[in-house]
Amino acid sequence: MWGKILSTALLACGLFLFPLVLQAREAPKPKLILQITVDQLRGDLPTRFMKHMGKGGFRYLQEQGVWYSNAHYSHANTETVVGHTTLATGANPSEHGMVANVWFDRETNKLAYNIEDARYHVLTEGADVDKSTEVDTTQKMASSDGRSPANILVTTFSDELSLASNGAARVFGVSVKDRGAVTMSGHAGKAFWFSKSTGGFISSSYYYEHYPAWVNAWNQKKLAQAYSGKAWKLLLDKSNYLFGKGDDKDWEMDIVGFGKTFPHRFGKGSGKYFNTYLTFSPVGDELTLEFAKALIEAEDIGKDEITDYLSISFSSTDYVGHIFGPSSLEMEDNLLRLDRTLAKLFSYIDKNIGLEHTLIVLSADHGGPEAPGYNRKYGIDSGYVSPEHWDRQSAIIALKKKFGIGQQLIKKFYPPYLYLNHEAIQEKGLDLEEVEQAVAQEIMKIKGVALAVSSAALRNNALPDSFLNRAALNNFHPKRSGDLLILFQPQYFINDYGGEIMAANHGGPWEYDTYVPVVFAGMSIKGQHISRAVEPKDIALTLTGIMGIKPPSGASGTMLREVVGQSENKP
Repeated sequence: MWGKILSTALLACGLFLFPLVLQAREAPKPKLILQITVDQLRGDLPTRFMKHMGKGGFRYLQEQGVWYSNAHYSHANTETVVGHTTLATGANPSEHGMVANVWFDRETNKLAYNIEDARYHVLTEGADVDKSTEVDTTQKMASSDGRSPANILVTTFSDELSLASNGAARVFGVSVKDRGAVTMSGHAGKAFWFSKSTGGFISSSYYYEHYPAWVNAWNQKKLAQAYSGKAWKLLLDKSNYLFGKGDDKDWEMDIVGFGKTFPHRFGKGSGKYFNTYLTFSPVGDELTLEFAKALIEAEDIGKDEITDYLSISFSSTDYVGHIFGPSSLEMEDNLLRLDRTLAKLFSYIDKNIGLEHTLIVLSADHGGPEAPGYNRKYGIDSGYVSPEHWDRQSAIIALKKKFGIGQQLIKKFYPPYLYLNHEAIQEKGLDLEEVEQAVAQEIMKIKGVALAVSSAALRNNALPDSFLNRAALNNFHPKRSGDLLILFQPQYFINDYGGEIMAANHGGPWEYDTYVPVVFAGMSIKGQHISRAVEPKDIALTLTGIMGIKPPSGASGTMLREVVGQSENKP
């Protein structure tokens, strides 16, 4: 009898306490999710230069964050828009559709810039890309000033956050690059990017009819002009740098007069390339930070119990990597300055929102190769390739003769896809798949090419299971990919884009291009270093797991258990 009474009492007590147990187990949600993407931050670079970094930036993330040191993308084309969209959606390019910075649109018969959308014009007059001074050749491909996320075919994490909160979550993306801001803010958020034409941050009519007053006020300050007559100088004495004795290497490039050695002078604020020079230096990131701080204050980010989202994509590392290479004095100093920029950002967040209320995630859209000259210095085979001459190769000329095509067989090559002349092929009544395969076989014979695979083979999945073929499939979208996917051998890449010669260029499937850091910090996260293999696309699913919302529609990653506190499922 007493046993029955005791059991009943315990049951009643358990029923009473059960809601409290659930409440205790429910982790508090962050007030802000701060997603930082550093363009071309190869996974080894932060720790390579950690010696002279302070306490509040990368070192804070390394010591107090969950740092994944073995994170790699699994798609073939490691370019800016591809990586940013993969981070945003948790999906491969084969699902999210952003297969390249630029692809050939068969319907319009022209190259399409990834986020171009002629329906939504830039709000600032005269802020469009100035093709006479623009050195970012992908942006020069755009035929209008319109920008929107419409080409992203699946939802992003930030979209899902907006949907789950019925639009109450404030969602923003900020970057020097338009494609760095638009992709991360998704379809439901708002994006701002830097105009080299005006020196201010701009947006398009997709997001606003008119700018909020605070944006106009910030742009009217003309903070970029504060660098008129100044220069990018070394932060420390040269003796403190790993590459202090290597300030002038043959493989470094002098792009539009920026110079190959310190100090890199910006010139007068009215100069033709003044704003471009700022983006080639740590100043681009510093201006991005200042605009982001103004946004946080004006938009009341992180001020209530509804989780907000802010993406900041820092772009200067990418420009420095292209011009000077990752093993350069410029890259070393740039990362030391980026470390201080991150420290200022985290300090601002801590003061105004609280790091204990903020979930920080940092990663990169891709890594980057060493400059061939640097590789060859240590006996490593490396070089450049020139696809623009392929149509005149003897093998391709022989194919033209075989197929009876007297005109250009290769219509266009824009990495990583080659586009054939469909009109000429159709006129001769030829089988497109047969021509694709024949061209692929010949291009495979060219020095520097590791893989040439036809779209037909990818579409039919008629390929052996290999590392390169899996990367090719992850990058293949039937409506946007070209007739052939071309992947170059390790340490070989294109360096000539529209006459601008780069020291190094990412875009391949190799470890140096796919390797990026993945770090979570803030909230109650405790520091860990994790060496198992993960993918950057795991970030989006991890964030949805933390928030308890549905994943983005194309996501295929895995929740990172060290962050969500989820135990590993045993098979």
